[in-house]
Amino acid sequence: MKNKDMREIKIGVLMGGSSSEREVSLKTGRAIEEALKSQGLQVIGIDVNGCISQRLIKENIQVAFLALHGKYGEDGSIQGLLEMLKIPYTGSNVLASALAFHKVRTKTIFTYHHIPTPRFISLGKEEDFSTQLERVKERIWGYPLVVKPAQEGSTIGVSLIGNEDALEDACRKAFNYSQEILIEEYIEGREIAVGILDDQALPIVEVVPLSGFYDYESKYTIGKTEYIVPAPLKKEVYQKVQSISLRAHKSLGCKGVSRVDLRLDKNNNPYVLEVNTIPGMTQLSLLPKAAGEAGISFEELVKRILLSALRGE
Repeated sequence: MKNKDMREIKIGVLMGGSSSEREVSLKTGRAIEEALKSQGLQVIGIDVNGCISQRLIKENIQVAFLALHGKYGEDGSIQGLLEMLKIPYTGSNVLASALAFHKVRTKTIFTYHHIPTPRFISLGKEEDFSTQLERVKERIWGYPLVVKPAQEGSTIGVSLIGNEDALEDACRKAFNYSQEILIEEYIEGREIAVGILDDQALPIVEVVPLSGFYDYESKYTIGKTEYIVPAPLKKEVYQKVQSISLRAHKSLGCKGVSRVDLRLDKNNNPYVLEVNTIPGMTQLSLLPKAAGEAGISFEELVKRILLSALRGE
């Protein structure tokens, strides 16, 4: 589609919402909105609330650029609504979004496809907590461990624990954010991320948080994390990481764009943690850094994501 044709389409950038990642979503949405406007396109920023369907109809939105993070944005909810309204949207469809947002389902699919992922145990809130906790203690392979909500993002509700004494509090914390939680093997080593754009792996970003743990503060506070792109890896390791990341993206049925988060152990073996179907697009976000290394400006990145939605890809 030519730029002239794109200027005739009214684009709604959906952001904000009611999840715990609202503020990050607003930053992402505003950056996308400005990038699209700078290219002469018809754009309106929409803070999503309970009246979103009426707003989309009233504004005559013809394509939705999704900048929603967390629940109701990345879990297939807004995607389902847009499909009912027959409005094309960026990113993955309902099923892929729902699967990628649920960390336990994601890892189950990875296991089926022989995609390396850290060992894990899941707990459900509907079962007796004390009984589950004792069962977990018997099955644990060792410490440290990562305890996280099954359906949450931006490291919200996540704990890195070094011993059994901290396990109960970490589980209770995670249950505050999700009906199901994940207890995961912690891979000692390096944090890396691979952006996927139009079924192509972008340059690898290495994430080096000064605190040693890539938590919410490290992700969204300037100066708290060092980003190295391209990640300094041997060629064979680099290619292996990109290949596994693309497999992870495809195994969930993701489309358009995603970001795959991984850990590299001390022997440079990659382990996929999760796939983010609506990656952050703030000044500290990993996807724009990777795209920039590939020679893709922020404006061009946003345009390419939009084009994939208009092509129905």
